[in-house]
Amino acid sequence: MDKAIVAYSGGVDSTFLLKVAHDVLGKNVIAITATSATYPKQELDQAKKLAKNIGVKQIIIKSEEMKNEKFSKNTPNRCYYCKRELFSKIKKIAIAQNIRNIIDGSNVDDTKDYRPGTKALIEHGVRSPLREAGLTKKEIREISREMKLNSWNKPALACLASRFPYGTKITKERLKQVERAESYLSNLGLNQIRVRYHDNTARIEVKKEDFTKILKHTKKIIQQFKKLGFIYVTLDIEGYRTGSLNEVLKHEKSPPRLQSGKS
Repeated sequence: MDKAIVAYSGGVDSTFLLKVAHDVLGKNVIAITATSATYPKQELDQAKKLAKNIGVKQIIIKSEEMKNEKFSKNTPNRCYYCKRELFSKIKKIAIAQNIRNIIDGSNVDDTKDYRPGTKALIEHGVRSPLREAGLTKKEIREISREMKLNSWNKPALACLASRFPYGTKITKERLKQVERAESYLSNLGLNQIRVRYHDNTARIEVKKEDFTKILKHTKKIIQQFKKLGFIYVTLDIEGYRTGSLNEVLKHEKSPPRLQSGKS
């Protein structure tokens, strides 16, 4: 590649990709980060800091997937509409700046879960160098640590829309409710956190080794979550795992699937 735009979220994968792209292409790399109600402000602040440390030009754009009713209705292919919105805007910038290559941080592990957003990447000609190189999440963390990237041990990042069961309408108010709940748990010293939204119930997912921290602060957590509007607060004893809300699809006779680009 002569020039490239990196779809940059500030997570482990896209930070590693951005660093390597900058090492190879220098000033011919641009990082584009999208802000929206589904992207926590804390993550945006960290993404700005990491991009600055790498020395890459960063452009902040506004993603407006919330205006798309097909996204806010939260169907199983919700992620497709979000990625289509994102990469449509990135592609316009790429064309304006005469940059042929748009790349993202998808890795091999992403092929093991339900990822409807992949269709949008294919439609817009987005390449995923980490996946092409056969790199797993674990390997990316290890190499990032060797490269002394501060992002190497960041918790797995997913947009706030992933906290809502399919069919539950996504609103800005509900997104803010979840964001504040997770921020509170983070301030208690918890690392990998998901607060899954089930109407008036908050289902907390953390690593099993962090259960004792949750139990230690039970009273404070309940009080805070009820202030945020939840009535019931639960701890998922299966612990944190990626894509837990996709588990319902495995129990359907014909779970929805999007084509990977082949027909």
